[in-house]
Amino acid sequence: MELRQLEYFVAVTEEASFTKAAARLHVAQPGVSAQIRQLERELGQPLLDRSGRTVRLTEVGAAVLPYARAALAAVEGARLSVDELTGLLRGHVTIGTIDWIRSLELPAMLAAFHRDHPNVEITVTQEDTATLAAGLRAGRIDLAFLSLASEPPEGLRTQVVIEQDVYAAVAPGHELAGRPTITLAALAGHDLVSLPRGTGLRAVLEEACADAGVRPRVAFEAAEPPVLAQLAAHGLGVAILPESAARAYADELRLMPIVRPRLSGRIALAWRAEGPRSPAARALIDRARALPPV
Repeated sequence: MELRQLEYFVAVTEEASFTKAAARLHVAQPGVSAQIRQLERELGQPLLDRSGRTVRLTEVGAAVLPYARAALAAVEGARLSVDELTGLLRGHVTIGTIDWIRSLELPAMLAAFHRDHPNVEITVTQEDTATLAAGLRAGRIDLAFLSLASEPPEGLRTQVVIEQDVYAAVAPGHELAGRPTITLAALAGHDLVSLPRGTGLRAVLEEACADAGVRPRVAFEAAEPPVLAQLAAHGLGVAILPESAARAYADELRLMPIVRPRLSGRIALAWRAEGPRSPAARALIDRARALPPV
């Protein structure tokens, strides 16, 4: 039994797919299948049920899984202990972000970290908040900048770095264009242009509407605030935007802070509350936590 076989087994279990596990491990899919079949031959029992559209654990596989995870965690812990004692900073870290947040000067922070620790490889990935939070909990991402609603995601620690009001933005000819502010109730019945579910700003909107008994009518969704602004500028609805994104289009749109209740969006640095982190990951988290709040 080899550690590589256990690593492949855990990856296929978590991804419920040989193909996705192979992509995650950066190896060929036939190699993953061959190693797991060899592990099954050594144990004398099938660990995975391959008969359905997704791969599932057999009863034996479910019994073996915690031991496989424990073995991999023990090896990782041993490596971390050696790195701690030798003061060696190397390896690979992954930072996730919902957007390339210019006000935080992420490129400058990453450049300074790379100068101090040139042997650490850094990957930057951009996803929505729900996907990033899942990646943090699974250990695929070391730290991330998330958009938060009322409560931080379970299993994560967070530090708020940006807090700003949420605005409604409309084209100059829209019937709401003359208002200096707008209430949540006044948005009822109007077509909204919003980020999709899984994003923090959408969660802020939906939680506030649920508390106020308002049913939002989201007519258009887009993954980037600039796209929302452009859709609103063409008269397709009321864009729901963070203040910084709204003010970038002040010449094209009429902006109204949402009041009664006041909606506020937060960007937070997040990292896994439990589980081993490499010295490199801890160093990058410490560097990111030192960023001044905006």
